[in-house]
Amino acid sequence: VQLQASGGGLVQAGGSLRLSCAASGHTFSSNSMAWYRQRPGMERAWVVIHSTSGPSTYYADSVKGRFTISRDDAKNTIYLQMNMLKPEDTAVYYCAVGGWRSLFRRQADYWGQGTQVTVSS
Repeated sequence: VQLQASGGGLVQAGGSLRLSCAASGHTFSSNSMAWYRQRPGMERAWVVIHSTSGPSTYYADSVKGRFTISRDDAKNTIYLQMNMLKPEDTAVYYCAVGGWRSLFRRQADYWGQGTQVTVSS
């Protein structure tokens, strides 16, 4: 099973990016999924967790109203639309799939390889 994250890049503050995470070798339509980010010198932290139990979506306070998670089960792909980006959003972003409670503990069944997002001021 592989999760291939893409879509990162350099963007000016206020701009937008859409990250993608394509899965191969696994159909995760019934799995909870998440995006995390890791800023330099900091621990990896969850940004958004979408639980298929409910379903419910949880956003970190720092991204509420700006980031949106979505999924296309036909393409086996999850997305993270990031709007109104800020310099403090600069980080390596990772996608993950697993149990939703475990995702809150950064315990995923599968991780993507990470994609760099850099927001300039």
